[in-house]
Amino acid sequence: MRRRGYVAARTDTAVSNLLGICWTAVGSIIERVVGERLDENRFDNLRRIGIDEFSYRKRHNYITTVVDHDTRRIVWAGKGRGSDTLDAFFKEMGKERCEMLELITMDMAGGYIKSVRAYAKKAKIVFDRFHVQRLTTEALDEVRREIWREIKNTDEGSEVKGLRFILLKRPWKLDVTEKQKLVDLQQANRPLYRAYLLKERLATILGYVRPSHVRRELEQWLWWASHSRLQPFVTAARTIRQHKAGVLAYIDERYTNGIVEGFNNLLRMVARRAFGFHSHEALIKMLFLVAGGIELHPPLPGEDWFSLEA
Repeated sequence: MRRRGYVAARTDTAVSNLLGICWTAVGSIIERVVGERLDENRFDNLRRIGIDEFSYRKRHNYITTVVDHDTRRIVWAGKGRGSDTLDAFFKEMGKERCEMLELITMDMAGGYIKSVRAYAKKAKIVFDRFHVQRLTTEALDEVRREIWREIKNTDEGSEVKGLRFILLKRPWKLDVTEKQKLVDLQQANRPLYRAYLLKERLATILGYVRPSHVRRELEQWLWWASHSRLQPFVTAARTIRQHKAGVLAYIDERYTNGIVEGFNNLLRMVARRAFGFHSHEALIKMLFLVAGGIELHPPLPGEDWFSLEA
């Protein structure tokens, strides 16, 4: 057992077997420890935060998580997603602390945007680079499916079959055979190859360092995508243009939602080991114990448990 609170990654059942207590007692202990040791002042110095959603059970059971970029800790979590859920976080923070927020990373979810603009008007919204790129990845896959439905029973279909994962890979990850298939695709199906180039071009642009260069290249990409005659990319370009300020903010700030996604992966592991949670409260308590900055100090050999400060 490590000195910090990472024992929470175990299942309730494993801990109950180890300590000889029932699993409901384990849950009660976790709830008590989190209630006693979670830092009550964790909102005081928030400047840069990341917001994301996590699906913890089937049938659209979500929680919203908020992470402090500076301390790399979970500071808040609540049931649901959208503006109502995030409103609850900002209300708990209070107006004064909301005005001190400088930067917020998130995806382009309309509910989150609405809440941030209502409560944290001074904060700069930074749309996560990888969520932006996901728009073109999904557009490319949609183009591929549409083309496949049209040509799957023709000779041309053999050139497109099995290209899904090749098209989604970055160029430097392709082997010689995969690169040749893309070369063949350039002649076999130009619309699909154009979709691939659009996807790759946006990823390259977002990797540039100079803001002026990115702004110029992004504007050219938006024109290209809008006139590509590929409806999924026309839609993606419209979405990116609508949120262009937040997309370009990434170039200035270089913050992403990667840290929040990392905590969501940790949550997924905890939920899987516990075979799912029947309530969001149990999962949130476990999340705080694992990633909320709570430190547990078991006694060293020779020390008395009951002589330690609670």
